[in-house]
Amino acid sequence: MIMEEEYFHEVGAKIEGAVCSKMFGKLCYKIGEKAFCSYYENSMVFKLQGEFHQEALVLAGSKLFDPSGKGRAMKEWVQVSFSHKTYWNTFAKAAAEYVENL
Repeated sequence: MIMEEEYFHEVGAKIEGAVCSKMFGKLCYKIGEKAFCSYYENSMVFKLQGEFHQEALVLAGSKLFDPSGKGRAMKEWVQVSFSHKTYWNTFAKAAAEYVENL
């Protein structure tokens, strides 16, 4: 297992009630049946809104998550590279709270 993926699991497992699962064939963590974060291309992807969404997008290399690669980004989901791993815990917590309240 690579370092980035290990860190993804450390972050996801810290969220109370989170369960490791799959979304589009990729690793993710869910609260109930709702995914709040995923692992993709050595990055962590978060379902965010508001100021957390904006903060994530301004980080160098961050982008809206486009799992198909066909220009159909998932507007609430932001892909944040491992180089910004210091933000992963904050974004994971915000994403989990967001999906809990949907």
